[in-house]
Amino acid sequence: MESTEPPARTTRPSPAAGDALARLSIEPPAQGRASAARLVAGTLRALITGAQLPPGTRLSEKALVEKLDVSRNTLREAFRILDQERLVVHRMNHGVFVRVLSAEDVADIYTVRRALETAGVRTAPPPPALAEAAAAVEAGEAAAARDDWIAVTDADLSFHRALGALTGSERIDSFLGGLLGELRLAFAVMPDRRPFHETFLVRNRALLDLLTAGRAADAEAELTAYLDDAEAMITDFMRKGRP
Repeated sequence: MESTEPPARTTRPSPAAGDALARLSIEPPAQGRASAARLVAGTLRALITGAQLPPGTRLSEKALVEKLDVSRNTLREAFRILDQERLVVHRMNHGVFVRVLSAEDVADIYTVRRALETAGVRTAPPPPALAEAAAAVEAGEAAAARDDWIAVTDADLSFHRALGALTGSERIDSFLGGLLGELRLAFAVMPDRRPFHETFLVRNRALLDLLTAGRAADAEAELTAYLDDAEAMITDFMRKGRP
C-alpha cells in the first residue's frame, strides 16, 4: 500500500487498543460472489466501526492471516480497500493501524456533512420521503430506552445519511455513507457514548418534526447549529478525554 501518514495524532488510542486483535475471535468470511479481499475488508470494517478494533490498533498481518484463513495478498488488498475508506493507515516500516482521527479530520468531516446534509434538507421533502429518516429516529429512541448506545450510534448515523439521501443523488448517498463510517472512529474512543448521543437524540426528533411540518428553512438552520455543536463536543472530548 503506497499511502503513508505520520503517527502523531490529537486523539490517543484507548489503552487496550494494542491487545484488541489478540483477544478477538474472528470468523473467517464466508465465500460468496464478492472477491475474497472485499469480504475480508467487510469483516474488518465491521470490527473497526463496531469499536472491537479501536483506533490505534496495529493490524498484524500474521495474526489476521491466521484468524481469517486468507493469504497475505488477499489481506493486503483488503487493507488497500480500507485505506481508501480512511479507516486504516499504513505507517512505513511499522505496519497497518486502525486510523486515529485528529481534530482536523473531524473539522473536515463536518465541513462536508454541512454541505451534503443541508442540501437534502433544502429540498423541502414531502412527508412520504421522510420514511427512512423517521424509522431511524424511532430506532434511536427505542435503542436509548433499552440503554443500547451502540445501537443509538447506528440509528443516529442512519438518520443523517437519510437526510443526505433526500437530494436523490446516489453519489451523495454513497459518499456520505463512507464519511459517516469514518466518523465512527471518533465515537469508538468514547468510553461512554450516552452523554454525547442523548443530547442529539432529542434534536433528531426535533429536526424530523420540522421537516414533516414543511419548515425546510427552519430545519436547515437547526441542522447547521446541530452539526456545529456536535463538532465542538467531539473536539472537546479529544482535548479533554470526555464528551
